[in-house]
Amino acid sequence: MRRIGTIVLCALAALALLFAFTAGNREQPTPPPGANNDNFITLFTDLVNAYETPTEGDAQRITADLKAIRETDRRDYDTAKAIADHWQKVYLNPEYTLYLYHGGGTAPELAEAGIPNSRSHAIVVLGYELKNGQMQPELEGRCEAAAAMARSFPETILVCSGGATGDNNPDKNTEAGLMKRYLTEVCGIEESRIYIDERAMTTAENALNTMAILRENGARTMTVVTSSYHQRWGQSLYHLVAEQYRREYGYGVDIIGNYCYDIEPSASIYAFDDRIAVQQMAGILGIPREAARALPSLRPEG
Repeated sequence: MRRIGTIVLCALAALALLFAFTAGNREQPTPPPGANNDNFITLFTDLVNAYETPTEGDAQRITADLKAIRETDRRDYDTAKAIADHWQKVYLNPEYTLYLYHGGGTAPELAEAGIPNSRSHAIVVLGYELKNGQMQPELEGRCEAAAAMARSFPETILVCSGGATGDNNPDKNTEAGLMKRYLTEVCGIEESRIYIDERAMTTAENALNTMAILRENGARTMTVVTSSYHQRWGQSLYHLVAEQYRREYGYGVDIIGNYCYDIEPSASIYAFDDRIAVQQMAGILGIPREAARALPSLRPEG
């Protein structure tokens, strides 16, 4: 069983944001009608348990959850199956590995990842909370990893996502705006390659907002660039939103590889990355907070 750290005070602020999705004026997919809310809660709970306390019966329980969703409303089944399949890939597969940035000006770690060197591929860089209105070293590390990848794949585009976060930010600096400045002025990446979302305040909003930008720019594939502890969580949300876009708009974007700034969780709440992921997926699906309270808690147990 994974060891769960002690929750810090910032957990309260994070919980308040879990179900807040403000994606600006861009078109967003419509959440499913809700008949399967309880079944999705059961599925999410079983996915978390399969990761944290695996047993021989996990696969059977997840299969039963998917069957219940299909029998209740077949329109939800493809979404639920996509969630479960991706969770198996990134959370339950012991051989799943992350591409870790090891420093330097290029990204040789991604040489065999199958990433196309084309404007149809997007490097999506996720933000991190500002301190006194400025980037923290962890966000600079994510940008350095993204810049190395951008130099290795010079035809790709970059999408930076993150709003005006943190206390003591009177100028309302945004993560995305500062990331773009860092990438251009410090890392030397061409400004014309970089698109920004300055509204996102959660990882779920990162996924919703940037998927709209990807669609507008015709991206067909993407690589998520973030911190190592944030990668599976972020990928799970992006995969879900991509499936919603396929269903509603006939637009698909596939995740190829992943590239991480290697760092331990910067706050103990992030040791709950799997639990935060299912909480935020529930929000994306439009599941009410009252129902979502049945999901595994972000507080320590026992």
